[in-house]
Amino acid sequence: MTEQVREEIESLREELRRHNRLYYVEARPEITDLEFDKRLKKLEKLEQEHPEYDSPDSPTHQVGGDPIEGFESVPHREPMLSIDNVYDEAKLNDFAERVEKLLEGEKPEYTVEYKIDGVAAALIYENGSLAQALTRGDGRVGDDITANVRTIRSVPLKLMIDDPPARLEVRGEAYMSNSEFSKLRAQQEERGEQPYANPRNTTAGSLKLLDPKICAERNLSFLAHGIGSNDGIEFESHLQFLEYIQKAGIPATPNVKAFDNINDAREYAHELGDAIPELDFEVDGIVIKVNSIAQRNELGNTTKAPRWVIAYKWEKYEAVTQVKEIEVTVGKSGTLTPLAHLEPVQIAGTTVSRSTLHNKEQIERLDVREGDWVVVEKAGKIIPHVLRVEKHRRDGSEKPYEFPLECPVCGTKAVQDEGGVYIRCPNPNCPAQLRQTLTFFASRGAMDIEGLGEKLSAQLLDEGLVTSLPDVYRLKDKQDELLELERMGQKSLDNLLEAIEKSKQQPFWRLLTGLNIRHVGARNAQILAETFGEMDVLLQKSAEEIAAVDEIGPIIADSVYNFLHSDYGAQLVEDLRSLGLNFGEPVSEQESTSEAGLLDGKTLVVTGTLNRFTRDEIKEFIRKHGGKATGSVSKNTDYLVVGADAGSKLSKAESLGVPTLSEDEFLAMVGEG
Repeated sequence: MTEQVREEIESLREELRRHNRLYYVEARPEITDLEFDKRLKKLEKLEQEHPEYDSPDSPTHQVGGDPIEGFESVPHREPMLSIDNVYDEAKLNDFAERVEKLLEGEKPEYTVEYKIDGVAAALIYENGSLAQALTRGDGRVGDDITANVRTIRSVPLKLMIDDPPARLEVRGEAYMSNSEFSKLRAQQEERGEQPYANPRNTTAGSLKLLDPKICAERNLSFLAHGIGSNDGIEFESHLQFLEYIQKAGIPATPNVKAFDNINDAREYAHELGDAIPELDFEVDGIVIKVNSIAQRNELGNTTKAPRWVIAYKWEKYEAVTQVKEIEVTVGKSGTLTPLAHLEPVQIAGTTVSRSTLHNKEQIERLDVREGDWVVVEKAGKIIPHVLRVEKHRRDGSEKPYEFPLECPVCGTKAVQDEGGVYIRCPNPNCPAQLRQTLTFFASRGAMDIEGLGEKLSAQLLDEGLVTSLPDVYRLKDKQDELLELERMGQKSLDNLLEAIEKSKQQPFWRLLTGLNIRHVGARNAQILAETFGEMDVLLQKSAEEIAAVDEIGPIIADSVYNFLHSDYGAQLVEDLRSLGLNFGEPVSEQESTSEAGLLDGKTLVVTGTLNRFTRDEIKEFIRKHGGKATGSVSKNTDYLVVGADAGSKLSKAESLGVPTLSEDEFLAMVGEG
């Protein structure tokens, strides 16, 4: 009986660790919070009844222990240095020039990631168990906050790997999500307390509480971003480190990518910047790092900061203006996004008259009302957003905003993402969604129907000439009505119909992209098309089989499967099939019918800027000629196609003896010179 209890306890612990990883690392929870808590309570009861089986790395110890007397100061094995900041592109280029000069011509790869506005912390694992957690402190000595960090559910008390190193130090940011902060403020206001000012200060205060049980109630989170002092393990690159810790169950900062030149890294930094409003945590910049650990060691540190990393920030500009009204707009994925219409105000040389309020929880967190005076912030290319409400200026005329329960366009009952903050219109035939979906479907990145832009899409929908995507291919039967549209002459109409007919032959991956399946962009569509070949094969696959495809994973797989097997998706697919669009071909036939040449069975990598191709176009061209396009150079690479401003991939190819081709040589090789 005793052995049976011990096995049940261990089984529950492993199950709870697994669910924590699914929730915090992989973002695909399998059970509800209530079900998780029931299992946790069961484990807690068993451990209380059998204290001989208690373990410091049990998930039950993440609800907080006894109060502690104080915080002990502990020296860091390796200093936790701060990082330097730059605020414009010229200074960012200067950083890259210094790096490349110090590396004496050796080209680095740069990783790009969010700079999370939290509290820096170092997690130290010994033989796989969390042994200690430290604050940054002065960089040389930090405070021991182990008791409080153990309450953070996204921090595993035991690594989920079979052969853990003797010591693994993972550095990152403890933070409070915006949604949790909103809940905490609401609770404080209900109790008549002064609400906390911002998530970062709340996090810092929580980690310095002497009672871990109170810290546990704050529901803090953690995202890793750096390497500390390790024993028994080495990493070649930052990306390899991030991949390793996620396998071990530690969540890492999201959407990190590597680039072989600073220009591409900077462009991606702006992409991340534009996506900041969609995040559930605060960000105060973008961090650019040298990917190679060996190159980092070669670059070293100054007395204050490492030479291999920089924080790319934007100058912030603020202004005070008044909210005239709040309106909800509907995006192409159905997201209901509140928009504040403002009295026009000048910020950083531009007139700002609108600002997104992101979501319902953001409105509640800010307590913004129609008629409020607000502080609006604009940082670089990031869209303006409301920073705070000037509540002392209220005169009683302000009106609280009631978020709609239904889609404001089609009237369908709105639904909130499970475990998320976004509220959506679930009706795929909603006119607002269709307007944006049609524009996207015809865009250059999808079906590339020249002439069918945003204005014409709106006209077609307003006039009832198009009520669904398949209707685009029925426009040839409505030429008289089309000629009555504003600015539509016979030549323009002929060109439009020709472009529509031509788009039927677009590759299958472009059709997959244009269907506007949530989470599926051009890259994922290409991977799915290359793997399964044709729509009929994809339709036969389960979500698990789709998730098994490299780079796809469960979130994208579930989205693809659910869309294609929904009533809307199934009907859309059949309508487009009947109209003669390209639904792909079997993978074996793709290989046999691809144009013969030296690319058959060859693996190619492309680097630098090309004259004749975009990056997507050359990948499609390589596949068409029987080759495989990959993103990184290895000993298995057959050719590297080199454009202008080639980066570290060229150096790596030369070191591995991989043959290189200019763009002209590449075209000549496949007989298209």
